[in-house]
Amino acid sequence: MSKVLVINAHPQNPNSRTLKILHVFLKEYQNMHPNDQVDELDLYEDNFPEIDSDLLSAWGLLRSGQPAENLNGDQKEKLQKFNDATNQFLAADKIVIANPMWNLNIPTKLKAWIDAINVAGKTFKYTVDGPIPLTHGKKALHIQAAGGKYENKDFGTQYVKAILNFVGVESVQKISVEGMDNFPEEAAEIVHHAEIETQQIADAF
Repeated sequence: MSKVLVINAHPQNPNSRTLKILHVFLKEYQNMHPNDQVDELDLYEDNFPEIDSDLLSAWGLLRSGQPAENLNGDQKEKLQKFNDATNQFLAADKIVIANPMWNLNIPTKLKAWIDAINVAGKTFKYTVDGPIPLTHGKKALHIQAAGGKYENKDFGTQYVKAILNFVGVESVQKISVEGMDNFPEEAAEIVHHAEIETQQIADAF
């Protein structure tokens, strides 16, 4: 049995093509892999925290030797969510990330989650020869919809792949749903082809 971690980085929107493709993937994957454990983290529903003064001060207090009991409520809550996300990532065999492209990049909530899985000493470590990954054997799928057509050259796609590679996820597949605004008359066909591709990938993922 594999553990699959699904990162939903899209605000709930009934017209979202990203979420439509994600739902197609999950339905097909669960049909083909009924014994796998699938856990979903909805970054917007969970109001996943970004690094802010609460987290920075909490880390500083803990590094100074103060006990966690001395943290205030906001610090404890945000720190717990970050730590839970790190452990959830470490426990997963497969990771599925679904997000829209906003201004050639990923949503800030997804960047916040990425910050939570880049932890020195847990997912990578520094050495005299530079940083090296500490996670092994995981694979990932990145689903992203965009109105324009970028052929995976956008900053968001490259960043997600690079950061996953950085922590040791060597296999990163991509489902791109692109060009619906550039070619509105072809939008339905573009999404349909993405659904077919998604089903094929889900079967083998």
